[in-house]
Amino acid sequence: MLQNRAFQQVTPGTTAALNAWQAMNGATISVVKETAPVSSALPNALHITIPSGKTGPVGFSNTGYSGIQITAGSTYTASFFYRFPTSSTFNGNIVIGLQSTAGQVFASATSTISGAQTTWKQISVTLTPSITASSLSNVFAVTVDGAAASGQIINFAMFSLFPPTFKNRANGMRVDIAEALQEMGPSFFRLPGGNNLEGQTTATRWQWNATVGTLLSRPGRTGDWGYANTDGLGLLEYLNWCEDLGMQAIMAVWSGYALGGTSIAEAQLQPYIQQAIDQINFVVGDPSQSSAAALRASLGHPLPFTLNYVEVGNEDFFSSTYTYRWHDFVTALKAQFPNIHFIATTDTFNPILSPNPTEYDVHVYQTPTWFAQNSFFYDGFQRNGTKYFEGEYAAISTNASNLFGSPADGRLTFPTMQSAAGEAAFMTGLERNSDIVFAASYAPLLGHVTNNQWTPNLLAFDAGAVYRSTSFYVQKLFSLNRGDFYLPSTLPSKTGTLFWSVVQKTSSNQVIIKISNTAASAAPLTFVLPFGTVSSTGTAQVLTGTGTASNTPTNPNLIVPVTSTITTGKTFNYNAPAVSVSVITLTAS
Repeated sequence: MLQNRAFQQVTPGTTAALNAWQAMNGATISVVKETAPVSSALPNALHITIPSGKTGPVGFSNTGYSGIQITAGSTYTASFFYRFPTSSTFNGNIVIGLQSTAGQVFASATSTISGAQTTWKQISVTLTPSITASSLSNVFAVTVDGAAASGQIINFAMFSLFPPTFKNRANGMRVDIAEALQEMGPSFFRLPGGNNLEGQTTATRWQWNATVGTLLSRPGRTGDWGYANTDGLGLLEYLNWCEDLGMQAIMAVWSGYALGGTSIAEAQLQPYIQQAIDQINFVVGDPSQSSAAALRASLGHPLPFTLNYVEVGNEDFFSSTYTYRWHDFVTALKAQFPNIHFIATTDTFNPILSPNPTEYDVHVYQTPTWFAQNSFFYDGFQRNGTKYFEGEYAAISTNASNLFGSPADGRLTFPTMQSAAGEAAFMTGLERNSDIVFAASYAPLLGHVTNNQWTPNLLAFDAGAVYRSTSFYVQKLFSLNRGDFYLPSTLPSKTGTLFWSVVQKTSSNQVIIKISNTAASAAPLTFVLPFGTVSSTGTAQVLTGTGTASNTPTNPNLIVPVTSTITTGKTFNYNAPAVSVSVITLTAS
């Protein structure tokens, strides 16, 4: 909940190093390069001087990520490390609290600190507010008594503040975000992301071993989107999250290319290949055979995680060196892990790779119209044993000539009903081609409402809430209404505005029909089902609204699925509303 909690990747002595931190009641604070840091990974500390002549609480506060949610009855776990750079005779109380920016205290706890403590010591407390804050304008505060501590100089490092977490995981996920994803019924999670993997430079790439173990051992890194990544959400947290939500991991390994354009020469690849081997061993290796697997076991997970797919790099259609990098990485990795599928990230079959990829990751960001017009994208692909992962896709703009422009140029801030319907049309094609498309994921998954570098996102969030988009509901409708057998039907028009796919769930004799109508007017359909017995009624789950409308923080439930009972039978009519996604479920045998 605390921003800049460990002063990672900042320049000591600068104003920017104090991002999110504020002095209280006359204290002087700065970020310093510690002469005796709390760990080798975290060289910086918050340095506070208590001035003379002050009374009452003196200290500092953290504003969180655009605020802090404070909820009555919830238990917040807080901690930090402190030391006195020079020994003193001070002994006194330190107060840790949650309060509004106006000074209303919602919860506090008191501990003691000693001036004789010149080595680092951790203080941990719990905070349980008795009332809920009326807004997010709240801070985490640490104070001492100004008169008693007059003239004292204290250093602090590695702060932490956690609300209750999903399944009570230490260093775990925010409950409301995890529950929103759980609601969608996901089967897999792609980690650690796309560009997040690569880094702008080789040195700033994502490295699995810098994201595991105690938080004191994680230096963080300069991320690819202009801010510091703390790596508090590390490889083990990702994997635990997968287990907790019943998801498989599709994990990427860095393969020798950074976003700034640097490629590792072939003769120098071996250390990076070994790092990838170690990363995979951390996930699935035998602790008696691998030090990386032994590390996993020491962190509380002796059994291997499930891992069937590993992506080699990300978006390597930007690179001209993937041919040798793919060959060298996959040859080595396949020898070590023969049962894992390795996914290529270039354009499909361009360039020709050796060994021949059995899976490709395909990415596309386009307009709602493009997605509707390309619902037959995979129908023409050869059935030659190659499978496809639609690893990133989203309708992001209404302006085909400037997809990545600003909202003034047509870029979407939040998914709209029109963009969601376009994506749903495309997804009917993914479902129709599920013999070769084995997985698909909207991207990006999560984005802060205001502190973001990319829009739109599937789920928007701020310090207090999660906002489910129209695209989220489309993903949920498709995910929770999967079949195990595709039923051939009359095909939609490739250039039309009405799209559908039909599947059967054999265990329950359900027939599930998914329909996207991207037009601004309702569209009639007639279904003729070749079954001996068909239920006379079924359910229709319908997502519909004005094409340009979005679910936003000010109106988060503007467009939500509505379920109703409809008349069905061996032959039945259905009127798909304008700009809508419908899922019809009935029984047939």
